[in-house]
Amino acid sequence: MSSVPGPSDDLSTFFDVSLDMLCIRDMAGRFVRVSPSWTTVLGWTAEELVGQPLLPLIHPDDVPATADLMQAIQSDGEIVGFVNRYRHRDGRYRQLEWRARLSGDQVFAVARDVTDRVAAEAEMKAAHAAAQAANQAKTDFLANMSHEIRTPLNGVIGVVAALAQTELSPAQREMVGLIETSGLTLERLVSDILDLSKIEAGRLEIETAPFDLAEALEGVLHINRLKADEKGLAFAADFDEDARGAFLGDATRLKQVVGNLLSNAVKFTEQGGVRLRLSLTEAGDGPALLTVEVRDTGVGFDAQAAANLFQRFSQADTTITRRFGGTGLGLSICKAIVEMMGGEISASSEPGRGSRFRATFPLPRVLDLAAYDARSTSDAAETPLVRVDALRVLLAEDHPINQKVVQLILAPLGAEITVTEDGAQALAAFQTSLFDLVLMDMQMPVMDGLTATMALRDEERRRGGPRTPIIMLSANAMIQHRRDAMAAGADHHIAKPITAHLLMDGIETVLERVGVAAEAEAEG
Repeated sequence: MSSVPGPSDDLSTFFDVSLDMLCIRDMAGRFVRVSPSWTTVLGWTAEELVGQPLLPLIHPDDVPATADLMQAIQSDGEIVGFVNRYRHRDGRYRQLEWRARLSGDQVFAVARDVTDRVAAEAEMKAAHAAAQAANQAKTDFLANMSHEIRTPLNGVIGVVAALAQTELSPAQREMVGLIETSGLTLERLVSDILDLSKIEAGRLEIETAPFDLAEALEGVLHINRLKADEKGLAFAADFDEDARGAFLGDATRLKQVVGNLLSNAVKFTEQGGVRLRLSLTEAGDGPALLTVEVRDTGVGFDAQAAANLFQRFSQADTTITRRFGGTGLGLSICKAIVEMMGGEISASSEPGRGSRFRATFPLPRVLDLAAYDARSTSDAAETPLVRVDALRVLLAEDHPINQKVVQLILAPLGAEITVTEDGAQALAAFQTSLFDLVLMDMQMPVMDGLTATMALRDEERRRGGPRTPIIMLSANAMIQHRRDAMAAGADHHIAKPITAHLLMDGIETVLERVGVAAEAEAEG
């Protein structure tokens, strides 16, 4: 006759086969029974543990919380997900996660070793914190770079714009136009480079407008041809017959890609030359496919370097930066732009035998050339600047060249300008004189532009009267800087470098806004 196992035998079997750590304790906190898995995880045998208190095995820092839960289970009846550290026989500590339930005058509990999981979570948390810190460091770096680059660039573009308003010979006007075009293109490139987060998030804006391909690339070709001439290099640009005429797309982004490829080719070539070829493949009912190919006879690179060539901050070898300069960002930005335009970019090369870069873009043709020409003519005609006679302007700007830029723009239009070199001087001038407009730099010594703007708003509230419009003219051009300016009390933010039209558009906007608000208040 076979015997039927009883409840005690079932419990013993369950304890013996469990991979988790099972135990029963009494209300005094002493082990009544433990499973063999305790030996596997912590090294203690059942004989060593049964009858002994559990608290001495717990890490001293975890004892208070464990004791509180041992007391709380008497009223709550159950504990789930509590983690504490138990001492291994060899002195190490293991992290255990508990689930326990009160039954009569005993507590039945199961624990699982989660040491590796907790360590992995801590590592992930540390990695996340490090990534956040690195991202913040990048943001801070880009913000500082933005200010340092835009400040002198503002001087170049502003002074050239003012020079363009003077009497010039045709040759001089052509040279000024080239400088102005190059400066504005550089400003656009700086904006793109500094706003890497926009590219990484896939939010880079691609415009769609008609443009003439040859005309769009004329300035880029001229600049790189001059660079090639200075190095004694041959430079050729070949347009296939089909790759001419008007197309629909983003001319500025296209120029950015072509300009970067040509600039790299010239920079990395010491002998021989650089050749650009543009060809077009019609695609039936779809947009035509424009192929841009740049070849050079420069230093070249190997297959391993080619694999990383389009990654950010990567260059063909560690000596490239020292020999030729550069950040290693250009090709990664080109890749992002090309792909956002629906195209592809590739490179092939051999060390010492030159390189070939090829980019393809889907580019629809513009068939109505008359409409395109009319639009181009309309866009090319600059509207004259509006005079601002007797407009009292307070300028807070610490950089002498940038002071001069604003004066060169506004003084001929009739503005009366008071110049201060920091926020404290601006506040003092604001307290003693009346102004129609304040132009405030963001980063200045003694008192920065944000603090000064808040102080000016406090002064307005103290003395009463109308609100004076404040425009932040700042080389700090990132999105957060604009938000900070608005939060401080500014009415508008213009990123440097500024042009005459950009500044006057901003002034007209805020003066009109203030006028509308004043009329609404009077009617109310």
